[in-house]
Amino acid sequence: MSETLNRQEVVAARGVRVTFGAVKALDGADLVIHAGECVGLVGHNGAGKSTIVNVINGGLSPHEGSLRYSGNDVRGISAARANGVRCVFQELSLCPNLTVGENARIMHAELKGWNWRGRALALVETQLQDIFPGHAIDCDSTVDDLSIAERQMVEIAISFAGISAPPKLVILDEPTSSLDAGLAAQLMAYIRKFVAAGGSVLLISHILGEILTTSDRIVVMKDGRVVADRAASKFNNRSLVEAMGNVVREQELSRPAVAKSGAPVLSMPARRGRGHGQGNALPFEAYRGEMIGLAGLGGHGQTQALLDLYLARNSNWFPTKKRDIAFVAGDRSLNGTFPLWSILKNLSIASLDQLSSKRMIDGDRETALGEGWKKRIEIRTPDMGNRILSLSGGNQQKVLFARALATTADIVLMDDPMRGVDIGTKQEVYEILRSEAANGRTFIWYSTEMDEIRLCDRVYVFREGAIVAELVGEEISEKSVLSASFAQGEAA
Repeated sequence: MSETLNRQEVVAARGVRVTFGAVKALDGADLVIHAGECVGLVGHNGAGKSTIVNVINGGLSPHEGSLRYSGNDVRGISAARANGVRCVFQELSLCPNLTVGENARIMHAELKGWNWRGRALALVETQLQDIFPGHAIDCDSTVDDLSIAERQMVEIAISFAGISAPPKLVILDEPTSSLDAGLAAQLMAYIRKFVAAGGSVLLISHILGEILTTSDRIVVMKDGRVVADRAASKFNNRSLVEAMGNVVREQELSRPAVAKSGAPVLSMPARRGRGHGQGNALPFEAYRGEMIGLAGLGGHGQTQALLDLYLARNSNWFPTKKRDIAFVAGDRSLNGTFPLWSILKNLSIASLDQLSSKRMIDGDRETALGEGWKKRIEIRTPDMGNRILSLSGGNQQKVLFARALATTADIVLMDDPMRGVDIGTKQEVYEILRSEAANGRTFIWYSTEMDEIRLCDRVYVFREGAIVAELVGEEISEKSVLSASFAQGEAA
């Protein structure tokens, strides 16, 4: 790992304090990033990571403390950009109605002149190929036509691209939250290459394996403060989790197999995929009390399968009297949260039938529901009446999870629901899932994280829109999933 001594400070935030009313978002935090290093930043949801990122990228002025770029005491977004700071946000910031090239023009004002569109397109295509070789993104497309994984890839590429010079510091906030294992590995390899060439990266991720293998130094935050700052080699998975203030739970990832009994609670016939040689595609079946995983490379039909399963029981136009399927959306900003509503309203919207009395919402029952799930899933807010956007991204995801679990639905469909959720909350949610499944609830779960896929009873692997393999018990492994994800003779 690279040494940081005597290297130039690209960004130095010292003694930073930021308060929002009575909430101390940052309480005297220090974060210094040197040239030629990757700094991993970890902590539970609400620890202050997003706030200190907004201070560093110029979007938020600290109420106390100092902020310097390359030794200069300047403030603001324009000053941060002028000093080579770029940021890829957890909530992607691309304009959905513009093309990829037009979004590059917004991020790089130097792209001007009569042929700026062609140069913008070439810039993004070159950078995408450098970071994600073999990608299949059409850069002439509007962003709205891209999958969430492709949007994440495009925003990463635009941020790393440089017109006259590469950026000095790229801040990556949960950059692999929508990427499959192969794409995530490509990005981590590029980060190491970028840092070796003298660039700097601030990597924020709840996937601790990425932090431990990619970072030179790891900074741990808790309750608005930095509680640990040392070389990545001084941490392992257990000590990193404990530094964050969580208890490592020693438990088997797998659970006793659930015996199939009765008729399937949900099924879908085999369907041919987009490619050739899919004649042996498998049907989908889920039984009561099972946890079913959907795996495979990203964008190969898993999300569409979840939507089809949902619409098989629910009208796209008219609400059903009894909703027996709940859905946890993967893209919370697009189709998950109601941004103008409170945290409580976002949580309770799917349970109004339980909370109504004579066609009126019982406020006391609604408040009790919210407070119960706030405590059970640890939603970090002083008041459930606050706006949903007052929460960190991970805490917003907790609300969507609680929304689904609070219903009486017997089946819960989940589209990569743990995006941006900290390790402690994940452990709590896993226990809730096990408990709910033991009581007969069925979970159908698409995830880009292998540890989550291994929690399932059975796993269906998707390729080109079709189910090409069913894995059970000990067969559920990263090797088996990757093997089934590629056609015969195709290199991974």
